[in-house]
Amino acid sequence: MRILYHHRTRGRDVEGVHIRGVVGGLRELGHEVRVLSFPGADPEQEQPAGPAQPSRQGRLGALVSRMPGVLFEMLELGYNLVTAVRMRRVFAQFKPQLVYERYSLFLCATVWLARRRGIPVILEINDSALVERVRPLRLKSLARRIERWCLRNATGLVFISSYFKQQAETAYGDIAPSVVSPNAADLTRFDPARHDRERLRAERGVAGRVVCGYVGAFVHWHGVNGFVEAVAARLAETPELVLVLVGDGRSLPEVRALVQAHGLADRILLPGRVPHNEIPAWIACMDYAVLPDSNHYGSPVKLFEFMAMGVAMVAPDYAPVAEVVSDGRTGWLFPQRQLQACVQRVLELATQPEERRHVGAAARDYIVRERQWRNNAEQLLGLLPEAQP
Repeated sequence: MRILYHHRTRGRDVEGVHIRGVVGGLRELGHEVRVLSFPGADPEQEQPAGPAQPSRQGRLGALVSRMPGVLFEMLELGYNLVTAVRMRRVFAQFKPQLVYERYSLFLCATVWLARRRGIPVILEINDSALVERVRPLRLKSLARRIERWCLRNATGLVFISSYFKQQAETAYGDIAPSVVSPNAADLTRFDPARHDRERLRAERGVAGRVVCGYVGAFVHWHGVNGFVEAVAARLAETPELVLVLVGDGRSLPEVRALVQAHGLADRILLPGRVPHNEIPAWIACMDYAVLPDSNHYGSPVKLFEFMAMGVAMVAPDYAPVAEVVSDGRTGWLFPQRQLQACVQRVLELATQPEERRHVGAAARDYIVRERQWRNNAEQLLGLLPEAQP
């Protein structure tokens, strides 16, 4: 089948990982997939880590992000015209038999064009006008009207969590047939057997230590800064424990300052941002992991990648996380926003090597059985009319 994957994201970081995963899963099943991105946002061209000269697209993106909210949203609405022009050209050249779109607010041209041409269109719902946003939504009423139309007129819907699905059904009523398809992991990359754990631990200066890790963005909704502040006063209780917190973001300077203020540079390591293809090697150094905070609707990709590496995670019990992690079997849950409970579990596990190994192995088994990207591809294809019994 010829499948057109369309998105209106930057195609980088977690967004890029997810797009590449779904596309790879569809290709693994034997389908021909073309990705349609705006210029400079091709997720199949992975961006290098570290500081770089800002591109023209990067400078433009920074300018757009500083626009007043209403103007920014009007530009998002106007992008429908760009989408319509590009879609017509791709439809004529590629002749897709299915359009799969990562849904974006105000974007309705894809559903409208696909319906006019009789092409099935499936939307993947990672965002919604119904949830609280980092950047407040100004044209909320218009966004919800467009969203209601899209969710009712698509062929099928893929929600990344039950929370999103429940919110949409409550607000919009009779939406298109849908499935809940959390994130997944690429086992060709995230395979512990491919890594020399002891050599990697020696290279990173953590040989002989118990390592609890984190990989991801240093942003307020992941709570890394609060976690570091809370755990710093108690690290003396577990002298064998070292924290390796990999990533970058707005709160990283605050975290660095906290580590320096507490004199814990040898106990809390901050390597910074690394390319996605190097993340498995970092995870291979870890005995277990921590996710201090999340949100009510997100499905953290990092959770699946850690589990695929046989490294189980201490994580908050938000519904999308609890849908994936079975407490004490494939990970460890603590009550959301209860930071002291998170810290306590992390410290306890530092002295429980058999528990870490047993739960980590079960976590990987779960990913192998149910949460490879191929599983997501099979789920979305099951929404096509000819796939129904």
